[in-house]
Amino acid sequence: MTSSVSVDNWSVLVVAALVLGLLNAFLKPLIVIITLPFNIMSLGLFTLVINGFLFFLASKLTQGFHVAGFWSAMWAALLFSVISFFLNLFTGGGNVRVRTGGARRQDYKDDSIEAEVVEEKKRIS
Repeated sequence: MTSSVSVDNWSVLVVAALVLGLLNAFLKPLIVIITLPFNIMSLGLFTLVINGFLFFLASKLTQGFHVAGFWSAMWAALLFSVISFFLNLFTGGGNVRVRTGGARRQDYKDDSIEAEVVEEKKRIS
């Protein structure tokens, strides 16, 4: 019995992960926008179909990465999503916040008002 998803070696696995990541970054947002009515009607479950399609497409674009069919890709994408969810849960991958340093815009306004007051006092004196 052959497995439904297989890779020839580790280097193919890395390339397949890269291809899948690129497809998810660039093609998935376009597909989600195009299929938005289906996604809304299915309460987001249609995203699993999109993930399965992208998994299957990655197998077609990568030599040495084999998926037996669309349903195998669907199950693999579902398993991939569940594993990613738990890894993000344990590693805190979704809690990234970016802070920038420096003064806020309001602080700049206060400085300019203070500078105008100083200049006005110099004119009066």
